[in-house]
Amino acid sequence: MKLLCAGFLCVSACVPMMAFEPPPSRRLDLVEDLHGVKTADPYRWLEDIDSPESREWVKAQSSYARQYLDRIAGRAEIEKRLTALSNYTRYGGPRSTAGITKRGGRIFFLKQEGLQNQPVLYVQSTDGQPRELLNPNSLSKDGTAAVAVWEPSRDGKWLCYGISKAGSDWQEWRIRDVESGRDLPDRLDWVKFSTPAWSADSQGIYYSRYPEPDKAAQLTAANYFHKVYYHRLRTAQSADKLIYERPDQKEWLFESHPVSNGRYLVIKVDWGTRVENPVYFQDSRKPGVTQPLVEEFIGAFVPIGSKDSTVFFHTTYKAPKGRVIAVDLEKPARENWREIVPEAADALESALVSAGRVICSYLRDARTGVRIYSLEGKPDHDVTLPGAGTAAWAPNGEEEMEQYYAFSGYTRPATVYRYDVKSRRSEVLFSSKLSFDPDAYETRQVFYNSKDGTRVPMFLTYRKGIKLDGSNPTLLYGYGGFNIALTPDFKPHYIGWLEMGGIFAVANLRGGSEYGDSWHKAGMLHNKQNVFDDFIGAAEYLIANRYTSTPKLAIMGGSNGGLLVGAVLNQRPDLFGAAIPRVGVMDMLRFHKFTIGSAWVSDYGSPDDPRDFAVLRKYSPLHNIRQGTEYPPTLVVTADHDDRVVPSHSFKYAAALQHAQEGKAPILIRIETSAGHGAGKPTAKIIEEEADVLAFLRQSLKM
Repeated sequence: MKLLCAGFLCVSACVPMMAFEPPPSRRLDLVEDLHGVKTADPYRWLEDIDSPESREWVKAQSSYARQYLDRIAGRAEIEKRLTALSNYTRYGGPRSTAGITKRGGRIFFLKQEGLQNQPVLYVQSTDGQPRELLNPNSLSKDGTAAVAVWEPSRDGKWLCYGISKAGSDWQEWRIRDVESGRDLPDRLDWVKFSTPAWSADSQGIYYSRYPEPDKAAQLTAANYFHKVYYHRLRTAQSADKLIYERPDQKEWLFESHPVSNGRYLVIKVDWGTRVENPVYFQDSRKPGVTQPLVEEFIGAFVPIGSKDSTVFFHTTYKAPKGRVIAVDLEKPARENWREIVPEAADALESALVSAGRVICSYLRDARTGVRIYSLEGKPDHDVTLPGAGTAAWAPNGEEEMEQYYAFSGYTRPATVYRYDVKSRRSEVLFSSKLSFDPDAYETRQVFYNSKDGTRVPMFLTYRKGIKLDGSNPTLLYGYGGFNIALTPDFKPHYIGWLEMGGIFAVANLRGGSEYGDSWHKAGMLHNKQNVFDDFIGAAEYLIANRYTSTPKLAIMGGSNGGLLVGAVLNQRPDLFGAAIPRVGVMDMLRFHKFTIGSAWVSDYGSPDDPRDFAVLRKYSPLHNIRQGTEYPPTLVVTADHDDRVVPSHSFKYAAALQHAQEGKAPILIRIETSAGHGAGKPTAKIIEEEADVLAFLRQSLKM
């Protein structure tokens, strides 16, 4: 991109930024004795995010950040280029979903035109033209109403969809007549962490919800007592039938899976973010009776399809890298379980029963590989994918020969393919026209050794012909937690960064699922320091191999990745030229007290346990900021409606970092309004935010 090449970059070097102090943050004289450790919390008042004082603080910090960011020479040009890069037709859903499915002879798919704030759901008959079925862009003027979930009925006549407003995890569900495009009067409120599960007759849905929260605290109050309900079409929510609850387990979450043509309802239990989960089931011939299938936390058990009375599970039970088993619910005893797909050398990321087969997606050094098996477990064939990247398969009918998958990479947006299982051929169904040349860039994978000698993979994407002289601006991204793998994914701002001459590096840290359950466990609980060591090791590798140098190296991560950036910044402030912690979990001593925070205890440990507390206190980003330290330029990013990781985490962290900063480098906090943890954020807000991030990096790394 010529607009951001050498001649343009010279402008910022010729216009130095003006120095000015951040607004003051009131400090409380609050010290608590936690397990015998005196612990200060001077910014506790910022946990009341809607108090007049907190609102004034947000206003002052936002003004301070805007003054700095708007003075960066070339920021407007960066936003202009990101707007152009975002102005393309795209298909598919988030990284883990294909954004397309087939029900009752109809194809439902997501499509986002140009600069539309939200993707639109379309429907078409197999021999017809697509028509718009659900357009969330018409639901709010600022584009902050998003479709969080959607699921067509089995006969394709109805659509259940959930609307999230301003980025909240809370959803309002509706039912739409697919033929007429009109909604039924049905409305389901206080739904969170649930997906619609249609009954076999397509006349109702199973779903999970919480009790109605106190209105004043619905964005911060802890969420307890998930319950499973059945909603019959054309009835009021008050008439919904309670299917399952556990008053003795307030933190449990429930997923419903009607199987065997509705004969059974399988209920998957999630406790926090644990991989292992219990499973219960109900037999329609025995109303009101819930039977345990797995009561212990002995492995993951994810229902992936059924045939007659047999249910197939993707499980880690006796298989840390995953396998597929079959359980006949007529004979559910453990000695009757059958192994269908054995554990392999690669981690089994996901599996589904479709086309009368088992479609297995593996992680091969953090890249997707797909193998298809018969329902008896006989290997059928490997799917030839378009390259090294990420493939997300759509769950179609269990006997549907026509399958769909979306494939993406760091320099290629999702392309949706139709796959014929019999002919073993992939055919492009939907693709995007790009405003850049992907062939100008390359992605390669390298491996490096962490502090303890563990071999860790990392993806590097950059312009072809780059010189390894230590001068390349490099953005290192990581996550490292909750059994989530970082696989190749496309974002327009990645391309903006590459066009600015940057290297984009993604480290596959322990704590994720890249190599199965053992890789996850090596980065959780008391092993969390391994994640930080892996990230530091990635930075040291990039510097040692002359990709970049400390003044040119920035780190970024979001959510658990924000915690990562905050912790590493405290441990090695000398190693980085800039830091971008986004919507991070920064207070590791109080995270469990807000919204769904208690669910993270399974990955982090509990601050109420003295042994866990000692580990958490040692790396908590908020509690390890050192007074008088020279921190690199840091841009903290959060949102006022984030009810996943409440914004007080970032508020308190930014205030503490500003207070401790010894050097002249700026410590800013960017607080988005009417936005949440990230899902459903409108295109306009994404462009503005990413323009600020890239401009901040450009200024900080002296590009």
